[in-house]
Order: sequence, then structure tokens, then C-alpha cells
Amino acid sequence: MSRSRIFDVTDLEATQALAARLAGLLGRGDVIALQGTLGVGKTSFARAIIQTLLVREGIADEVPSPTFSLVQQYFLSRFDIWHFDFYRIDNPVEAYELGIEEAFAEGVSLIEWPARIASLLPAERLDIHISTQAPMSGQRRFEFTMSPTWETRLADF
Repeated sequence: MSRSRIFDVTDLEATQALAARLAGLLGRGDVIALQGTLGVGKTSFARAIIQTLLVREGIADEVPSPTFSLVQQYFLSRFDIWHFDFYRIDNPVEAYELGIEEAFAEGVSLIEWPARIASLLPAERLDIHISTQAPMSGQRRFEFTMSPTWETRLADF
């Protein structure tokens, strides 16, 4: 990973707007690793990305959290979206059973708790660390740590 960029948002609406901007840049093979403490908004951000992409394709679908299922998959015309939540896995090998190889090769992967599968993550990815100073507020800091390709793609972001 190389360079980082910081985005401070003030509320859920601003978080959703940031997610929508990022959604417009996504393509087959992209891996987004969402990091942060429990309850900081990783799932909300991922769901906003997914919802943006579904709406753009005219799909009215519910976007549930993958907390209990560990993965949710969405089928779009350009690529599939795989939303993983690895909070409850103990061994990175379990990710293979959930289709991580196919997701990396064929879809867009949104990964919560990526540290649990760190050894499997591709070097070419976008890491997003979400934090807050005031947990009960909607204020969030998104730190994008970019691989070289992502640095180029996000140059005008």
C-alpha cells in the first residue's frame, strides 16, 4: 500500500454520498477492505455502495447485512458484488468455502474484518479504515489507503 487520503463526513447522508461516488469507480476484480471497530459503520458503507449499484441497474432489492450468513451476493450486468463479513471466522481457509477466489476473480469484493483473512488479500486493493471521535454522532473519518492502481483511479475523486 502506498498513499492515503482522508474523507471526513458529518452524517449518514454524507457517508452514503461518499459510497455512491466510490461505487461509480468499481469494476470486476476490485477488492475493498473495510476496517474499523465494531459498530463504526462498515456495513452501512458497504450497503450504500451496493444499494447505489443496484439502483443504477433498476434493481429494487433488499441489502441485508452478511453478519450471520457471512456473505451476500448480488448479480449485476457488469459484475457480481460479494459482501463478506469475516468477524465470525477463525481460520482464513474458511473464506475459500465462501467463494473468495471466485469473488476476487470475477466480482467486486467488499470485505468487513479483512484482518481475519489478511494472508489471502491481494496486494492490489483499496483499504478503507473507518473511525469516529463521537460514536453516537454520524461523524466519521474514512481513510483510504491505496495501492498504486487505486491511487491513479482515485486521483480526481
